[in-house]
Amino acid sequence: MTLTRGRILALKTLLHLGFLLPLAYLWLAVQAGAAGGDPVQYVIHFLGMGAIHGLILSLLVSPLAKGLKMGGLMRVRRLVGLWAFAYALLHVAAFLGLDLLGDVQLLLGEIVKRPYILVGMAALLILIALAMTSTSAMQRRLGRRWQRLHNWVYLAALLAPVHFWWSVKSGWYEPALYLLACLGLLAWRRKRIVLYQQIVTNFNRGLNRG
Repeated sequence: MTLTRGRILALKTLLHLGFLLPLAYLWLAVQAGAAGGDPVQYVIHFLGMGAIHGLILSLLVSPLAKGLKMGGLMRVRRLVGLWAFAYALLHVAAFLGLDLLGDVQLLLGEIVKRPYILVGMAALLILIALAMTSTSAMQRRLGRRWQRLHNWVYLAALLAPVHFWWSVKSGWYEPALYLLACLGLLAWRRKRIVLYQQIVTNFNRGLNRG
C-alpha cells in the first residue's frame, strides 16, 4: 500500500491522538481519585512508561517501513521521537514538582546519590539534544554530524529501561521485558550500533589525549 500525503496526515493525526489521549486519561484519573494509593508515584510512573513506549515505537518505525516496504512511514519517526521526549520531560517535571516539591538542589543531590536517577537524566539529556536538532534545518546545518548525533538514541533506548529496572523495588519482570524488547530492536540495527561504538571509542580516545 502506498502512503499518500493524505494517509500520512491521517497516520500522524492518529499518532498525536495516541499520545494525547493517555495524558487526558491521566488527568481524569487524578481528578477522580482513581490514581491509586499514591497518586504522585502513579503520575510519575505513568509518564515514564509513556516515554519508554514512545522510544520503542520510534525504533520500530524503520523495521516496519522496510518490512512492509512502506518508506513513507519514516516520515512519522520524528513525530514519535518528539512525543517520547515530551513524555520524558513531563516525567522529570512530575518528579521534581510533585515528589521533590520543586527543590532543584534536592534533585541534584538525588542524581548524585541514586544511580537510577543518574541513568534516567543521562537518557533525558540525550533526548533533549535530539529534540533540539530534529528539524530539517538543523539536519542540513549539521550534515554528517547530524546522523552521528542521532545515533545516540540507541543509548537512550537502553538507558530508559535500565532506569526503570533500577527504580523498582520489587517485580523485575516488566522492566526486563522492556529491556529485552529494546535489545532486540537494537540487534536488528547492529550496523548502526557498530557505528555508535566507534563514536564512543573515538570520544574516549579524545578524552584520554586531553
